[in-house]
Amino acid sequence: MSKYYISLLGFFMSVHLLMAQNGFIERITSETGSFKDDMVIDFKDGLGHEGYLPISILKGETDGPVFTVVAGVHGYEYPPIVATQSIVKSIDLKTLKGTLIVIPIANTASFFSRTPFVNPQDNKNLNNAFPGKENGTITEQIAHFITTNIIPISDVFLDIHGGDACEDLIPFVCYYNNEKQPEQTALAKTLSDKSGFEYVVSYPYTILDTEPAKYAFKQAVQDGKTALSIECGKLGNVQDENVNLIKKGVFNMLAAMNMYAVEIEPHQDVIYLNEQYYVKATKQGVFYSTYKAGDKVKKDAVVGYTTDVFGKVIEEYTAPNDGLILYKLATPPINVGDTVMCISSLN
Repeated sequence: MSKYYISLLGFFMSVHLLMAQNGFIERITSETGSFKDDMVIDFKDGLGHEGYLPISILKGETDGPVFTVVAGVHGYEYPPIVATQSIVKSIDLKTLKGTLIVIPIANTASFFSRTPFVNPQDNKNLNNAFPGKENGTITEQIAHFITTNIIPISDVFLDIHGGDACEDLIPFVCYYNNEKQPEQTALAKTLSDKSGFEYVVSYPYTILDTEPAKYAFKQAVQDGKTALSIECGKLGNVQDENVNLIKKGVFNMLAAMNMYAVEIEPHQDVIYLNEQYYVKATKQGVFYSTYKAGDKVKKDAVVGYTTDVFGKVIEEYTAPNDGLILYKLATPPINVGDTVMCISSLN
């Protein structure tokens, strides 16, 4: 096969992918009336890897905001994936105002290979890849498509995560306290308050406009959108109570946006948290801790330790601040750079 033919074939494949990707924008912006459509956006990188992004578009009979829900950025976080599928099936288009865009599994390669955190095709973490690259690897292309096609048309961008295969986590909703965008930040806080979650966490927003956002919903904040995230589920399992809590949170937010006629059920005693402190491992070994997600800790308290393979203690971990454990490592294997736990301060 000649180099010319290979080059020409690559060109036509690129054109085909571009046409398919452009079809998403046309579907959203040009078609009138109520409809539901399931689309698949295909990707192929220079390494020969192929991938796809599933997208459901639900357009109501009445005009209104565009609300985007993304799940499965990490394919081992199952409750968000199951919850978003259920939400799509249960939406009544006759009572929906505006448009709901749902990506049920953003990282399909991670999901189907049962690989935590990264896409096994290029070994990249989608939640560390934004804004992405148009001609990059599969993960970078998916991030680029979300950045350039989905975020710009979204009024609200909700990124749903959970505890991965090795993580214990308490359910919470979070947003960035971006003082440069007070209206968007205020709406993100309102949606968080009305979500039905007990814990609401505000993250400091410190990056410059010229810095890569890395995280999906941080990219949306950087691009001037109202964006927030739900964290719900743990340990690579499907817990019905967490699936239902995610569904409740999404429907409460849609109701708060006057997009869907359901009764808002905010938590009666919201607990506000801010500032996050991360405890990191510097040695590989076997991790031990008697603490669990949701426990309160005092500064300098010993919250865990690591042994070598023979059981000798080689590292201890102490709490850097008073606070509450949002999530923590909950399985014995531990590697250099792993997050032992994330501790958030009580307001």
